[in-house]
Amino acid sequence: MLKRLFDIVFSILALMLFLPIFILIAILIKLEDKKGSIFFKQKRLGLNGKEFTIYKFRTMYVNSDKILDKFLKENPYAAKEWKIYRKLKSYDPRVTKVGKILRKHGLDELPQFFNILKGDMSIVGPRPYLKSEFEDYEIPEEIRKKILSVKPGITGLWQTNHRNEEPFMTRIEKDIEYIEKKSLFLDILIILKTIRTVLTGKGGA
Repeated sequence: MLKRLFDIVFSILALMLFLPIFILIAILIKLEDKKGSIFFKQKRLGLNGKEFTIYKFRTMYVNSDKILDKFLKENPYAAKEWKIYRKLKSYDPRVTKVGKILRKHGLDELPQFFNILKGDMSIVGPRPYLKSEFEDYEIPEEIRKKILSVKPGITGLWQTNHRNEEPFMTRIEKDIEYIEKKSLFLDILIILKTIRTVLTGKGGA
């Protein structure tokens, strides 16, 4: 109950504080790519494996799936990188110019404060995973259940430790570590480290 209360109060204050930034980001996204929405919506796994719709600022071109498929087929090194990290670290042709800045500083995650108010997420927790990620990496059932035993978070241990520089399986390990050590004090420590990471942009992609 204390964690939920903290999440609600923190999210309301954050949304009030970041309102001017929300408006600026929305304008910049539309100026660069007028075709799509300013928001990106995707189904993720939440508490006990229940799917929910996650909100982010859109950082990719509208036809990003087709761009990715073509790029991976034409570039074997990129396909290998995608397999290890589930991201393209060196160059991602799907990402817009505005999107690169948003991702570097984690600003694309700001709309997830609405997910927290809805009760789908928490400020701190495991990464909100795609169902396909668990399947593609053949994550054991006991590991899946442990990760899905708590609400996913906007930030967590892996986000404050080089973020997207870490392989996918390392993120899984960090999430398990958080669940085993979770406390309000640890949450506050992670939030403070996240603020530093956002300001420096270290490890963002």
